[in-house]
Amino acid sequence: MNSAETIFDQEDIYTTKSTARYAAPIVDYANYYRALHEAIAQAQRSIFIVGWDIDSRIRLLRGDEEKASELPSVISELIALKAKENPDLQVYLLRWDSSLAFFGMREVWAKEVWDEKTPSNVHTVLDSSIPMGGSQHQKIVIIDDELAFSGGMDVAVHRWDTREHRINEPERDDGDGRYGPFHDVQIAVTGPIVKKLSELVRWRWNRLVEKHKHITELTAQENTQGLPSCWPKSVTPILENIDCAVSQTVPFMDDVKPVQEVRKMLLSLIEQAEEFIYIENQFANRGEIAEALNARLKACPNLRVLLVSSYQPVGAVETEAYWAGRIDFKQILENGIEDERVLVAYSGSTNEDGIKGQKRVHAKVMVIDNTHFVIGSSNLTNRSMSLDTECDLIFAASNNTHKEQIAWFRNDLISEHSGWSVDEVQTFIDGENTFGKLTQCKEKYAYCLKEADDQIFTDQSLQQILTPIGDPQEPIVPSIPLPNGKRFSIPNPSKSGLLITAAIVIIALLVGGGYLLSQNVDWMSKDYLQSLLTSVRDSPWAFFAVIGIYVIAGILFFPVTVLSLAVAMVFGATWGVVYGMAGVMASTAVLFLIGNLMGDKGLRDLAGPRINKIDKKFAQNGIFGVAVIRMIPIAPFSLINLVAGISSIKLMHFLAGTFLGMLPPMIVKAVVGGSIADIFRNPTPKHIGFLVGGIIAWFLLAYGSQRLVNYWQARQAKKQPSKEDKSSPIKMQDQI
Repeated sequence: MNSAETIFDQEDIYTTKSTARYAAPIVDYANYYRALHEAIAQAQRSIFIVGWDIDSRIRLLRGDEEKASELPSVISELIALKAKENPDLQVYLLRWDSSLAFFGMREVWAKEVWDEKTPSNVHTVLDSSIPMGGSQHQKIVIIDDELAFSGGMDVAVHRWDTREHRINEPERDDGDGRYGPFHDVQIAVTGPIVKKLSELVRWRWNRLVEKHKHITELTAQENTQGLPSCWPKSVTPILENIDCAVSQTVPFMDDVKPVQEVRKMLLSLIEQAEEFIYIENQFANRGEIAEALNARLKACPNLRVLLVSSYQPVGAVETEAYWAGRIDFKQILENGIEDERVLVAYSGSTNEDGIKGQKRVHAKVMVIDNTHFVIGSSNLTNRSMSLDTECDLIFAASNNTHKEQIAWFRNDLISEHSGWSVDEVQTFIDGENTFGKLTQCKEKYAYCLKEADDQIFTDQSLQQILTPIGDPQEPIVPSIPLPNGKRFSIPNPSKSGLLITAAIVIIALLVGGGYLLSQNVDWMSKDYLQSLLTSVRDSPWAFFAVIGIYVIAGILFFPVTVLSLAVAMVFGATWGVVYGMAGVMASTAVLFLIGNLMGDKGLRDLAGPRINKIDKKFAQNGIFGVAVIRMIPIAPFSLINLVAGISSIKLMHFLAGTFLGMLPPMIVKAVVGGSIADIFRNPTPKHIGFLVGGIIAWFLLAYGSQRLVNYWQARQAKKQPSKEDKSSPIKMQDQI
């Protein structure tokens, strides 16, 4: 390819060619989150967010900006407010339904959390259609079909940072502890390219939902001049009317034809390089890319390559699949090339206290000379070339102004990592010994570029074992051929599927274990348990023994309904109520205090979004709300007690509501339990009638309570018509 051609003169390396009326690279999360906050605040018609993660807890603003903002900083609160104020605004959130490997760092109940926190015009879908081992890795935001963000940035934990990347940064904490400096790049665009991205995200959405929920119409209004109203004020465009295109990686999904445009695009760009290739990437272990770079270096004597990545791996899989792979990548890249023409580096610093820090590079950027650049979601890995879903935007200069701006963008990134000014970086690139000068530290506490030495982290002994798991280029489980000639790809197991499978396994283990114990352990036999209950019934310590059993059962989340029926069977209808209520109150108090000690974060990680519903009842209705929950349970008895411990309700009020709510059903349960015991001893029509009558009374009590609560809520809604009550009607569940 001669130098007069651009990447857009080739076919099969981009989804679609288009133009960006304005484009602005956004460097690091503080700037991106601020821009995203501004854009969401101005949205009028639609918001699409497609991401590897979309975490509802993320604060988009920090520090003084957060304090000064009139709008919420937390993204879920911001979207909920905008959607509530403007019912015509439709919000679509598409997030990867991730594998077990990321459960510890992502919201497990992602869809339920978003559904709980937002109005009905906010729609959430979890994508579990990616072949096993792959991920949904595109990071795209579309506002009103007029503004698009795309690149390496998700809305996720452990990402926010400023361009200063202070080693000691208090705001670099998402509630679960400090994390280190973090670097990434996104780009904001407007103009015709946004339509292409809008069509892409709609296609992604429509293939995951039922046909009647498909989205087809674009909401953009004709705007041929100036910036759209939703363009963030904090972002200044640096490029105008520049050619661009979308390249994707799409694996085989159902009947979707695989696409490897990113791979072809990167190889094509490398073939065009003449003087300088600058790369920022989270990972670099794709041998094919290293071979292409090495070949181009040998073909062009004046060409130099600078690759900036992260310093230290996290975990065994990352170490052996990516850092070990980067050793091979570097060896291939440097083979037969003079040292001064290639540098694989990381950016590190030491602060005034002598504490060292290195940036975690998450960006996916490639700049070819001053003619082309890429900002995308694709790493230089096997999975990004074939197995994950990826989206990269490629830009091509068509005039000298574009070339100057591309060069400035490249130099600005290098300046951040090396500590040298933008002008000094350009001087080094134009002169001799470029990398020798760039790796000199200008100031004592500034960030400096340092050559990566990955052999200090791994001897590559586990590389062959862990690479197929951590960085596969084909699905971990091969696709299955079908009779019609097509193939069925087995997707990653969904969160719900994993949890159901885990529940079945746990239940099977408990049932099997209980059976084995009952057959082999004397004190687990039916006769022994019967004699124990009888001895407890006749003991003067029976009252305290029952209380102790309720407390232990509550801690173990044992169903209180089953326990109350058993107590009634042993002690009869009258004393069953007395003993049962005493045990319930004691268990309630103990678990309330345990919940208080566990704190808010621990309980929310344990129970997920149901906590919000329970806590809302406490906050709105106090003692009455507790009584309602006890009569018509919306969550397990023990969970309600634990959640109360982190709510604003006082212990005495909670106990009072528990007593009022539990006493009526306890009386009915005592009648039922006592009747069951009488039937075993003497199955007369009278006892059978008491049992049937007690069961009917039980259901009538629950049904009547629900009708009463619904009537009361309707009355409250009429008194406060402007306040939206998103909570769904309480349904009778035998969960306690």
